[in-house]
Amino acid sequence: MTRPVVKVTSPSFSQHPVLRAELLGLFPGAVLNLDGRRLDGAALADYARGADALVVGLEKVDSALLDSCPQLRMVAKYGVGLDNIDVAACKERGIAIGWTGGVNRRSVAELVLCFMLGLCRNVFRTSTLLRGGAWEKNGGVQLSGRTVGIVGLGYTGREVARLLEPLHCRVLANDILPMDDYARENGIVMVDKDTLFAEADVVTLHVPLTDQTNQMVDAARLARMKNDAILINACRGEVVDQAALKAALINGTIGAAALDVFESEPPADLDFLALPNLVATAHIGGNAAEAVLAMGRSAIAHLRAFHGE
Repeated sequence: MTRPVVKVTSPSFSQHPVLRAELLGLFPGAVLNLDGRRLDGAALADYARGADALVVGLEKVDSALLDSCPQLRMVAKYGVGLDNIDVAACKERGIAIGWTGGVNRRSVAELVLCFMLGLCRNVFRTSTLLRGGAWEKNGGVQLSGRTVGIVGLGYTGREVARLLEPLHCRVLANDILPMDDYARENGIVMVDKDTLFAEADVVTLHVPLTDQTNQMVDAARLARMKNDAILINACRGEVVDQAALKAALINGTIGAAALDVFESEPPADLDFLALPNLVATAHIGGNAAEAVLAMGRSAIAHLRAFHGE
């Protein structure tokens, strides 16, 4: 029996010693992207050509790529979110997608909690000032008992709510799916988006990137927030209008923001990144060591199940 040709496009998967060893143990001829190149367009098509299965991270799997890979039968996702994969185009061609939702939810939720605590307690600002020699004893406010709004009550949104339980926050949530029973059982209040943005002290976003969520947080929505409120985005950068957020932070429309994702990555607007009321990280939310292993092993498990290894 001819073994399938497996190719890994993701540099981080390819360079991870444990994931690399586990994949090669099952598929000894697997091709790994070991030189760290971020593949797209023609380079991605050239690399993927001849593969029976791909392990992809953020690389774009669209009709053009699929047309260049006629023998492709399976795409395994290393990570969460399918916005970089044309699911309909894969289905039309009979290509299976291996994906496990929420596999890195604790990793992302912990970073979100870190943002909440750090901004509420003024940790980031006072730490930066102290490195410059300024001693500012402003301890901010407690997160405990405040109102937190969660937009998107899926895997990660629910995990954030669980982490907030000991802090006795009032949790508001909004989701396009009916969540009333789950919310009632877990002390969460379902509200419309306008109410959530107007009442929350902290708003955290946990939605996939779709036509409905693209630029969902625009100038008008930011204007509904309290002027000392905090906005957190650890889902997809395009969900927030970055120019509108920059203006809102400069003008004091909202108090602060924390971003782990950006409209383009890495972000090029250094003036935006330098704003004193913005905390920014380099898309590390789902990249705790434990989450990286879980995401990689999920992709390997889907490959194994599909090919009967």
